[in-house]
Amino acid sequence: MKPRLSPAVVLIVLLVLVVAAGPLLSPYAPNAQLDIIALRSQAPSLSHPFGTDAVSRDVLSRVLDGGRVSLALAILSVSLSLVLGTLYGAVSTLAGGVVDTTMRRLLDVALSIPRLLVLLAVGALWGALSFPALVLLIGLTGWFDTARLVTDELHALNGREFTVAARAVGVRGPRLLWRHLLPHVLPTLVINASFGVAGTIALEAGLSYLGLGIQAPQASWGTILRDGAGVVQTEWWLSLFPGLATVFAVLACNAVGDALRERFAPNHVPSPDVAPARVPGVASPPALSSSRTVRP
Repeated sequence: MKPRLSPAVVLIVLLVLVVAAGPLLSPYAPNAQLDIIALRSQAPSLSHPFGTDAVSRDVLSRVLDGGRVSLALAILSVSLSLVLGTLYGAVSTLAGGVVDTTMRRLLDVALSIPRLLVLLAVGALWGALSFPALVLLIGLTGWFDTARLVTDELHALNGREFTVAARAVGVRGPRLLWRHLLPHVLPTLVINASFGVAGTIALEAGLSYLGLGIQAPQASWGTILRDGAGVVQTEWWLSLFPGLATVFAVLACNAVGDALRERFAPNHVPSPDVAPARVPGVASPPALSSSRTVRP
């Protein structure tokens, strides 16, 4: 019996709705200094459920506003990674031969470079990064896994009965990829996107905490954590609530990814046990095992 997807969907939909409705739910403007004397560093109360920070800003309002920034950055950067990785894998498979082999080796080199090290180096050299620059930086350094997944999936599908039938009626090249191969890769891409969003939320929080991500006064979960880093014992609410929001978002996205993987993995197209026929215009697949697991 297939696992139900509804609990994971409820989690992610609830998260998206709360974050999207942040401007309506926020009791105050996220950067408003309410009373620098009377409301400075106040513990959670009925009027300020998440407390206030050192400059009397309402933490609940900042967590809601920061959630929109963190989620938007994660979704946009992962979308960019998916587009680039899919295009790279499709071009590699369509080209075949020496071009395919060369592109695969270049992908191996790219995957061997620690992504976090690249992000830290670029952030340190570039200085303060704007929101679009962060989306580009995270997206341009995160598509290599997607490219590997797409390439492996397309090669595994090479030689299947439906591709042979499509070629028999004259379907070749890009049309074969677009109409008959890439649709079978879509479940893997969706699963990869869900795990990618979870990882990017945590990555953005870490970069912003280090001062290399979202910059003040713009709120994100990482910047709020950074504001409370030095006062955890006395102003614990500054670290607790954005930290819980980050954990909840990551768990929700991972829950969706796990549920999707459990649902689609049994129906996933296995690699053929025999060597597939040579496909004109598409590279022959390498030797693969008869069962594959989806790599998040």
